[in-house]
Amino acid sequence: MVSNNLITLGIESSCDETGIGIYTSEGGLISHKLFSQVSLHAEYGGVVPELASRDHIQRAIPLIKEALNESGIKLNELTGIAYTAGPGLSGALLVGGSIAQSLAWGLSIPALGVHHMEGHLLAPLLEVERPEFPFVALLVSGGHTLLVDVPRIGEYKILGESLDDAVGEGFDKTAKILGLGYPGGPALANLAKQGDKNRFTFPRPMTDRPGLDFSFSGLKTYARNTFIDFPEEKANIAKAFEVAATETLTIKCNRALKQTGYKTLVVAGGVSANLSLRESLNEMTTKNNASVFYPALDFCTDNGAMIALAGHYRFLAGQSNQNYEITIKPRWSLEELLPVD
Repeated sequence: MVSNNLITLGIESSCDETGIGIYTSEGGLISHKLFSQVSLHAEYGGVVPELASRDHIQRAIPLIKEALNESGIKLNELTGIAYTAGPGLSGALLVGGSIAQSLAWGLSIPALGVHHMEGHLLAPLLEVERPEFPFVALLVSGGHTLLVDVPRIGEYKILGESLDDAVGEGFDKTAKILGLGYPGGPALANLAKQGDKNRFTFPRPMTDRPGLDFSFSGLKTYARNTFIDFPEEKANIAKAFEVAATETLTIKCNRALKQTGYKTLVVAGGVSANLSLRESLNEMTTKNNASVFYPALDFCTDNGAMIALAGHYRFLAGQSNQNYEITIKPRWSLEELLPVD
């Protein structure tokens, strides 16, 4: 450890958000900035990788300057730079990695590529009320649906994952079927507020068999077929999909807590902002005398604060990339990570 007060800059650029965070040993998270590319990709109905990469190039440096100015930290006071090395879009990851390693080289400080999903998993640790280890983590986003056994930081065992579509992808695709535009997940959740949960009953996929894996592709197909038969009932279909998806996730989380014997559940990723999911999980954990923790809504979606935090823990453990190679891993399992001692 070079300094008693480590000051870590985090850079997130895995997909369509440019996120910057600054985390210190003494002050915790002291600044975070985010630029979302939603409006840029909306006309295409989804993320265009090349456009995402170009926009990260334009946004990252100005956001870093804003974060430094807001925090009162000078560039030469940084002690380490963390960036998202994967999983994610290759071009977008290369932008963040190039900026991080170039800055680190110029400042003669270490840089480190961190795992995007570890950032999400640790995001609840940014809150005042923090979960204690060990716990079960449910990571739910547009690209991932994972149940993870977390004994400590950096030690992760995947208990279950989606065999096809991630739950966030299921939300987005169902929203597209209903003609709700992009981004689809929040739009579907908003429309579902107007729906009658008793009008349609959708299946709860893979809950009638043992195990902790997921499947959401068939649920999306069920929604499409229902929409073909009842095109005037968009709100009720949105509600039925949301209820089925959240109940499926809740059933699997309940199983995971029983399987591990843990009494703490952490839920993170973009879908963790869904209020119906939170209500369902809150009810389940209360009934089972367990606790559930979420990130603040600002830190559910991709952000630089979680990358700064994940990098900070690894810098504290002495991990870094001293040769300034720009390393990315578009596909990267959590189970490949080293524990933080």
